[in-house]
Amino acid sequence: MNKKVAVIGATGFVGKQVVKELANRGYTVDAIARDSSKIEKGEHINPIDADVNNVEQLAKVLRGNDAVISTFNAGWTNPNLYNDFLTGSKNIEKAVEESGVKRFITVGGAGSLFVDGHQLVDSPDFPADFKPGALAARDYLNEIKNNTTLDWTFFSPAIEMNPHNAGTRTGKYRTGLDNPVFDADGRSILSVEDVAVALVDELEQNRFVRKRFTAAY
Repeated sequence: MNKKVAVIGATGFVGKQVVKELANRGYTVDAIARDSSKIEKGEHINPIDADVNNVEQLAKVLRGNDAVISTFNAGWTNPNLYNDFLTGSKNIEKAVEESGVKRFITVGGAGSLFVDGHQLVDSPDFPADFKPGALAARDYLNEIKNNTTLDWTFFSPAIEMNPHNAGTRTGKYRTGLDNPVFDADGRSILSVEDVAVALVDELEQNRFVRKRFTAAY
């Protein structure tokens, strides 16, 4: 079992929950953020400052971990979101390779999931605010598929994974590959707490190595 895990983007909406889930399961966590002062130190949590675009610095920080989970997000309100997300994601991948860590789980968007043969991000009613980030995540998924060095997994959250449904950890979810998982009401929904459960379960079970997967109730 991997006992020491680095989490990139540890102060973010998803990252905070992943750090908590890992620590609660007894992992030692290197919690990495540009400004780690907001991260609560704990018995199992080491806050570390690092910039994802400084590959050499990040690789150094990642060395010695059993796995890396990236929840990196370039910021939904960032006017340069597409380029910053894509550049940051590629730099993280490069740093993981240089660090010698093999297991890498990264979180992308739901926009690259397929419904009726078309990716969500291409649908006319896809929210404009999220489009640059969703396009960048889709393009990055196509990039990482070429990586034969890392044991990577790309996670696409449920379509509805936002602050409004946060607060519940059930530990239960269903998984899919390239299509969203819908419930009986036709909704694809998962709390951020259960996203963290799904990510740490994948770390432990290795069900989707060199694959993309998604999860929802």
